Amino acid sequence: MEETAIHEFDFALINEYFVGLERQGPGSPEATIRALSFIGNLSDESKIADLGCGTGGQTMVLAQNTRGTITALDLFPGSIDKLNASAEKLGLRNRVNGIVGSMDNLPFQNDELDLIWSEGAIDNIGFEKGLNYWRSFLRKGGFLAVTNASWFTDERPTEIEKFWLEASPEIGTIGHDISVMQKAGYVPVAAFTLSENCWTDNYYIPQKIRQEEFLNKYADNKTAEAFIAYMRHEADLYAKYKQYYGYVFYIGEKI
Repeated sequence: MEETAIHEFDFALINEYFVGLERQGPGSPEATIRALSFIGNLSDESKIADLGCGTGGQTMVLAQNTRGTITALDLFPGSIDKLNASAEKLGLRNRVNGIVGSMDNLPFQNDELDLIWSEGAIDNIGFEKGLNYWRSFLRKGGFLAVTNASWFTDERPTEIEKFWLEASPEIGTIGHDISVMQKAGYVPVAAFTLSENCWTDNYYIPQKIRQEEFLNKYADNKTAEAFIAYMRHEADLYAKYKQYYGYVFYIGEKI
């Protein structure tokens, strides 16, 4: 049977599934804080954008460990509602503002931002396109920090290569992605791989309860069943092939 790539599923269905999760992709507060350690010169006046923020798990960590204001942007209103509610609960609403918008049509001015952040989302518009388009909104000397799926090896088994090329056609090695960042006009500052627990404990394991909830809600819905089967297959592939790929945090400074 031919596999379905994740981008072929119904957009609203995907977002409903993920809005019920604390994280919409692999990551951890520790990884966010580690990436922040490579970024300097942030002040109370700094302007930060978190693009493809989801429900804001990493946004809250950013706000608690930086100064300045954060505009968090996501395409799905349900995610933004949840993010703003979390900011209110944590007393961060005066510094964090979630808005509905698209990563490829940003509402900022050229050279306005000091830091652009994006965890697990840049692939939605493409790694190279995102780096090039977003650069114009950063001031000179501003920073960009993104996570992106990358190969750890030059060669890998056909099964996992086929899966990721369908899910993320631009996926490349770490060296390749650093080269793309350089060509886009950034000085590479750091790159590090996310730990295994960012995928398992923080992403795949929490999905198990959500998957049962989803299947119960959409009983006999073939599209929902196929989507859950896809997510379970993705988790199985990670367990089998995690030595060949993962998420990498890329941090660059605009020249």
